[in-house]
Amino acid sequence: MQSIFWSVEEVAQRAKQFYENGIRQQVEHGDNIGKMIVIDSESGEYGIDKTGVETALKLKQKKPNARLFTMRIGYDVAVSFGGAIERTVE
Repeated sequence: MQSIFWSVEEVAQRAKQFYENGIRQQVEHGDNIGKMIVIDSESGEYGIDKTGVETALKLKQKKPNARLFTMRIGYDVAVSFGGAIERTVE
């Protein structure tokens, strides 16, 4: 099966399966919490760095058509979009 035809949801699902079925136990410790992990959703190969950029570039060098998924170690989300919260007093 070629990953190039996978939807975004399939890429995410496959990468999360790799993470939950083995990678998590190897990487979730004090030194890595908050760092970014980039997972090749086809092979399960991964790398960790502060922003995920270096790892993504290395994985793409090895396999240019790799479908990569990035997440923050120890958190449920990789990126947070925020804004001001207005509080109204009645």
